Amino acid sequence: MLRSIPLIVCLAAMAAAASPSARADDSVAKSYPDRPIRIIVPFPPGGPVDIEMRIIAQKMSEDWGTAVVIENRPGGNTTIGAQVVAKAAPDGYTLLAPMDTTLVMNPATGITASYDPFTAFAPITLTAKTTSILSVRTRDGPKTIKELIARGKANPGKLNYGAGIITTRLAGYLFAKEAGIDVVLIPYTGSAPTVEGLLNGSVDFIVDGVASDLPMIQAGQMRPLGKLNGRPVSQLPDLPTVAEAGDLPHLGDIASWIGLVAPAGTPPAIIDKLQKEVAHVIADPTTAERLDKAGISTFTSTPAEFDAFFHAEGKRWTQIFKASGIKFE
Repeated sequence: MLRSIPLIVCLAAMAAAASPSARADDSVAKSYPDRPIRIIVPFPPGGPVDIEMRIIAQKMSEDWGTAVVIENRPGGNTTIGAQVVAKAAPDGYTLLAPMDTTLVMNPATGITASYDPFTAFAPITLTAKTTSILSVRTRDGPKTIKELIARGKANPGKLNYGAGIITTRLAGYLFAKEAGIDVVLIPYTGSAPTVEGLLNGSVDFIVDGVASDLPMIQAGQMRPLGKLNGRPVSQLPDLPTVAEAGDLPHLGDIASWIGLVAPAGTPPAIIDKLQKEVAHVIADPTTAERLDKAGISTFTSTPAEFDAFFHAEGKRWTQIFKASGIKFE
């Protein structure tokens, strides 16, 4: 018994030393939030991130009795909005809703920013793993992926495709490469202008998220030909993968995702409170139904799981991008 006393004393001393900080964090978390929270969406209105965050923010506002507002800051491949949050006070009142573009694809493709996405943010949770789809105009577009490939082979270099985020741009390149067709990328700043580009005839096909395309698909103006991964899409239950429909077995799965992060240094107690609230909101039946109808495939995680996930994704996409030889301006 006597030999164990120094260890017990040491542990007690360590706990006592740590307790003021822990108590301070807990105190801050108990009163949080006591003023409006803003969530920076680094995309134009109307895209999947904007749609999801507006639905989540509305329920958070109701639960907490304080405003949770969405602020759209598009541009710079999402770096403009992200740097606002990277420089914000780490108090939980300015959050960022990044996609894989922001945290993974920008560094993978060499896009410079005034912050390091792997150290500038405190992960809170994943909020969705989205499924991108390849779509054409209903009035004059092909009816199948194989027909699209045939058009591309008959008209090398004459087909244009549109995409907003880097992941969908890269998905289009990979599709064309695997299919053996020569197409031209028309880059857009987000989903809404990408859809508009297809509808006004500026491009022949697009790769984009389900959420922003679904209204035009349901209106009969767009035809989805395939999805870029095997995740189920409840609104389009019979939609095949592009790999299956085009007989492109080496294309593989390509997925985008959405998350929520805070500035690095945000107290862990606040991060934990935010994570639990978002998980609660997404699990709410009414909110879940709204998100599903909007084409959002929700997904939540712990902060540690999100951190490990996006670091692993960073390594994966860096390797894929380097192997592809693709360059983004």
